[in-house]
Amino acid sequence: MGDTEKTLNGQCHCGIVQFEVKLSEGFETIRRCNCSFCRMRGAIAVSAEVSGMKILQGADALTRYRFNTMTAEHFFCSRCGIYTHHQRRSDPNLYGVNVACLDGVSPFDFFEVPVTDGVHHPKDTGGKARSAGTLRFFPADRNAE
Repeated sequence: MGDTEKTLNGQCHCGIVQFEVKLSEGFETIRRCNCSFCRMRGAIAVSAEVSGMKILQGADALTRYRFNTMTAEHFFCSRCGIYTHHQRRSDPNLYGVNVACLDGVSPFDFFEVPVTDGVHHPKDTGGKARSAGTLRFFPADRNAE
């Protein structure tokens, strides 16, 4: 196993959907997106190959959502509503996995998260993927009062 390769378990909020995912690049692909849907959803995602994700329980509880070009598929638990993962439009061989669903991982573990420019998606512009900026988290200093 490479230095960055990680296999993690994850689940939705209610636990009906449970999965295992292999992150071949660890958390190196972490990102957010500023497209209309991702902006509202607010999740931080990390990439995994489609073949590296296995739904262990609750596949029948997953519901799908597609919009605009109907290419990307976004998966949610039909019971608790939590977004677990999506099949990427820019590379259908990859899933974006919600880091908040991964056991032992919090979106607040990452102090800087790159934001991709989904408003000007490369599939629409014919160009390369662009950065829209960086999301930063500054934890409050709990010792200073």
